[in-house]
Amino acid sequence: MKIGMMVMAIVLAGLMAAGAYAQTAENAKRNDSTAGDNSQLSAANNSTYVIGPEDGLHIAVWKEGDLTATLPVRPDGKISMPLLNDVQASGLTPMQLADSITAKLKKYVTDPRVTVVVTAMNSQRIYVLGEAAHIGPMALAPNMTVLQALATSGFSQFANTKAIYVLRQENGKQQKIPVNYKQLIKGNGQNILLRPGDTIVVP
Repeated sequence: MKIGMMVMAIVLAGLMAAGAYAQTAENAKRNDSTAGDNSQLSAANNSTYVIGPEDGLHIAVWKEGDLTATLPVRPDGKISMPLLNDVQASGLTPMQLADSITAKLKKYVTDPRVTVVVTAMNSQRIYVLGEAAHIGPMALAPNMTVLQALATSGFSQFANTKAIYVLRQENGKQQKIPVNYKQLIKGNGQNILLRPGDTIVVP
């Protein structure tokens, strides 16, 4: 009887340990999946990121809860705020927008202190077409290269990696920039820095 109870106790302990390990692994996986998003948003809130349409913003006004909100940038590049109605956001950095809102609020609030944080980078996108494993729009991370984008999109079994190219609008004209994938993975070739709106074509 005692031996049976000891065996049962050992089995239960093993099951609990396995469950704890699985939970730890799942948490690690979840943390890894969000690390990239967090790093992108951190970069978006530096002094050079330019806000665009459909980005998500958190506008915080110190000690003014009614004026603090998380809201999207509309397709026309503006946001809607209490007291101020429409405020231009697109084309400004988070700091510039905070300064603009601060100046406008001075008519209504004594010594306003405004903070703007980018919560979603939806305006910065590239596109992948053709024989990629994942086609369609892709969030453009700061300083993303064509090789990094291809690593994210992957290839189908029919992909012609020798004929990949990037389509880019430059001064109203479309450029076709060839991508030498085999040279890139060897550490050679031109690893193009991508721009918003670029389209990667995988024949």
